[in-house]
Amino acid sequence: MKNIVVVGGGIAGVETACLLAESGNHVTIIERSDKLGGKLNQWYCLFPDFKKSDEVLDYIHNRLKNFDIEVKLKSVVENVEPNGNGWFIYTGNVRYAADAVVLATGYDLFDATRKEELGYKIYDNVYTQADIEAKFKSGNLKTSYGKDPERIAIVHCVGSRDEKCHNMYCSKVCCVTGVKQAIELAKFLPKTEIFCFYMDLRMYDKHFEELYRSAQEHHNIQFIRGRVSEVSESSDNRLSIKTEDTLSGRPMKMKLDMIILLAGMEAKKNTLATAKLFDVETEESGFLKSKDFHLGAGILSRKGIFAAGTCISPMSIKETIENARSSAFQVNEYLKSL
Repeated sequence: MKNIVVVGGGIAGVETACLLAESGNHVTIIERSDKLGGKLNQWYCLFPDFKKSDEVLDYIHNRLKNFDIEVKLKSVVENVEPNGNGWFIYTGNVRYAADAVVLATGYDLFDATRKEELGYKIYDNVYTQADIEAKFKSGNLKTSYGKDPERIAIVHCVGSRDEKCHNMYCSKVCCVTGVKQAIELAKFLPKTEIFCFYMDLRMYDKHFEELYRSAQEHHNIQFIRGRVSEVSESSDNRLSIKTEDTLSGRPMKMKLDMIILLAGMEAKKNTLATAKLFDVETEESGFLKSKDFHLGAGILSRKGIFAAGTCISPMSIKETIENARSSAFQVNEYLKSL
């Protein structure tokens, strides 16, 4: 029996841990928060089929019940020491021996306050997609002045594909998240006008294009190609945006009751510190750097240290689970060589 430490108890960490335990290993999950599931706990429904996030959370919790996995909540890795071919992992006053380590530390949403021109935390009724998921969960989609919004704008690519923010990559899931939320809003608020302002719509996976078409054909969502340059508040407490319809080449102004900013995915703020602790490389973007992009996304630069999930790159829920399964396979292959 080998000992494995999984750092991070989101869906990638739990799925990896379960598969490694299923192979007969002793697995410990170290999670800094007070519960497992990561950011999925904050989500209401998932694209493209509107599956409730609770169903996926139930899946990982039920998976855990099948295995004797040690879970340490509200714990962080404080130190790492070499131990033969493995490591000693220290958290609090506890030391864990590990033959292999899986980093599944997740991601952060881009801090939309960095884009001051978009008004997040400056004006009421400017939200991120995460804020809207919380409103879906509570069943309250009214504006801060207690009314149903008459007009909503969803702004794509906030903090992604943005040289000024030093994020040149596409966050991959923002477009389809915006389409999903637009449809949900249309169902909750059938009298509300909903507009999506986008740079390019990247409907990359199965059923995503159908979701986009459904948004237009069945829910009257209007898509406008153009980057929003400024958000302000008018004298009647409504929001006003400036943008350009890049297809027609005309500048636009629009009054709104609510704006939703689709914040991109970034490497977690502590990823660099974690990488230094385990002596592995990071990319310029801040995500953990895979040893080989094509042949081993979960294999890192130091032997015996692996990664799973969105600490490597932006991923959907489906891709995160698939990547976790791949990483578990890679760990098991490595353990055979010890």
